[in-house]
Amino acid sequence: MAFIELMADPAAAEPAAGLFAKDLQTIGYVANFTRLFARRPAVYQAWAQLNRAIKANMDVRVYELATLAAARTLRSSYCALAHGTVLRDRFYDADTVASIVTDHRRAGLGPADVAVMDFAAKVAADGNSVSAEDIAVLREAGLTDDAILDVALAAAARCFFSTVLDATGTEPDAAYRTELETDLRRALTVGRPIADGR
Repeated sequence: MAFIELMADPAAAEPAAGLFAKDLQTIGYVANFTRLFARRPAVYQAWAQLNRAIKANMDVRVYELATLAAARTLRSSYCALAHGTVLRDRFYDADTVASIVTDHRRAGLGPADVAVMDFAAKVAADGNSVSAEDIAVLREAGLTDDAILDVALAAAARCFFSTVLDATGTEPDAAYRTELETDLRRALTVGRPIADGR
């Protein structure tokens, strides 16, 4: 399930137990990433606070598109599956999300959304490769400087989370096998396969 041992429920004490209880209440099981970060709850809580601060300034759909673009670039199945699921549940049908992750430029998105995904992918791949021309494209698409910074923050934050999951071999939750349509699940599995079992 991972290269290092994920924390099991019986071994959990506070504050890890609180993280487990929250997962059980919200999704019905303890996510693999929660079992990983339960080893360092303060790090997880700091990450969650940072992520909330980034999302607070963004349209949720734009945040999810930027995050999906970064996850796809990083080949993080876990994050692609998680954020692709949000896009399917809240904004698009399954076929559209599969098209977005496969080729967002041909998925029927507007110019601003395409520009956001292009930029987020470039930030995730190599922030040093971003140029003034890339920023000009975003401005031409209607993004303000604040909005551009928000996309950069979302993509850079995803680099941390996705990299930790993949560096420790943490597989996406088995629940994605049943929660997602087959074609969408396959499209969003851009790196590590989904875990066996729960």
